[in-house]
Amino acid sequence: MTNAWRGFRGDHWRDDVNVRDFVQQNYTPYDGDESFLAEPTDATRKLWGRLAELQKEERARGGVLDCETEIVSSITAYPAAYLDPEHKEYEKVVGMQTDKPLKRAFMPYGGIRMAQEAASTYGFHVNDKYTKIFNEYHKTHNQGVFDAYTDEMRVARRNHIITGLPDTYGRGRIVGDYRRVALYGIDALVAEKKKDLANCGCGIMTEDVIRQREELSDQIRALGQMKVMAESYGFDISGPAKNAREAVQWLYFGYLAAIRTQNGAAMSVGRISTFLDIYIQRDLAEGTLTETEAQELIDHLVMKFRMVKFARIPAYNQLFSGDPVWATLEMAGLGMDGRSMVTKSDFRFLHTLENMGPAPEPNLTVLYSKNLPKAFRKYSAKVSINTSSVQYENDDVMRPIWGDDYSICCCVSATETGKEMQFFGARANLAKCMLYAINGGV
Repeated sequence: MTNAWRGFRGDHWRDDVNVRDFVQQNYTPYDGDESFLAEPTDATRKLWGRLAELQKEERARGGVLDCETEIVSSITAYPAAYLDPEHKEYEKVVGMQTDKPLKRAFMPYGGIRMAQEAASTYGFHVNDKYTKIFNEYHKTHNQGVFDAYTDEMRVARRNHIITGLPDTYGRGRIVGDYRRVALYGIDALVAEKKKDLANCGCGIMTEDVIRQREELSDQIRALGQMKVMAESYGFDISGPAKNAREAVQWLYFGYLAAIRTQNGAAMSVGRISTFLDIYIQRDLAEGTLTETEAQELIDHLVMKFRMVKFARIPAYNQLFSGDPVWATLEMAGLGMDGRSMVTKSDFRFLHTLENMGPAPEPNLTVLYSKNLPKAFRKYSAKVSINTSSVQYENDDVMRPIWGDDYSICCCVSATETGKEMQFFGARANLAKCMLYAINGGV
């Protein structure tokens, strides 16, 4: 990195992990129109054509193309896999959840019965050995939640007075800061986590200290596993990304590690557009990247987000009207200093809906303000009308509370990127509860 890279002191990394500061110091606001955008490349058309064929076959099979029944999902559970194995060179962003495109992973840590039911619904049978393993040898999240319920909660649940409880619908909502992988590299993040571990507690092993030390150790191991996963695809993510392609790929590896280990109710992508634009604009200025290649990178990244799949029980799909992942990805908004955070890459992400057609995932979300550049507001409105695939959130309402580096987890809820999580809340059927009270428990 050079001195022109304003997020750093000279050629050295910052002393702290602060992606927001890097973004604010280095992004280039854009108030022009969409005339610079590029059409899809041949590689994009061929890959999207292949994925469209697989999606058609998936729908013909009742909604699930394939489902894992033998391998428990983890960051390193699978070798490298590709959308088109015969033409790996087409894929400018690589990485699959499993060993085949659109194949659902087996994720029993949330609850073995849910994982088995999700598979059996679509004609797949999970290896019987896992019934014993996850009932006798390993406690699941589902069992932990039931252990915490009171008798009253269990009765209310059984009678459907309260629904949407955390034992059924995923593990809550969290937006990881996957940008950190690209900005710092794994080794620097591990070093920071080891500092945290060394300074955790004051020598008195209280319950909170023990838990935090255990979680920090898990995080360090997971970061190491991310390096192994990336190596299977021929990439070394130990250091920071050196260019736009590496920034996109490093960031995606971070997200891929998350969706290989978590099947939460929402696995959002976060606020990545302005961040990635910094790398893209620098490469464009240096002449090492063309606009066509920049759009191709964004197209292929979005294509990967469109491929995210989880094995869900029927009740989940019925509740949420389909098979949603809520891989929510934000763009635009204003900085705390009043500057527009619209960049050319915000246009590029919206343009994926034109280059590859409409899609529910990723859940493209504009953080809207009337103070955004008029050309961007006009273009996003046009894409919204043509595709019905853009969501809007009121940035003027959320920015004063969450700052200018928040993300949307799931469909509407704001959180500080990489710093907060939401537990899945229950829904109360108050009308039913009232009838039980009036009618003496009937």
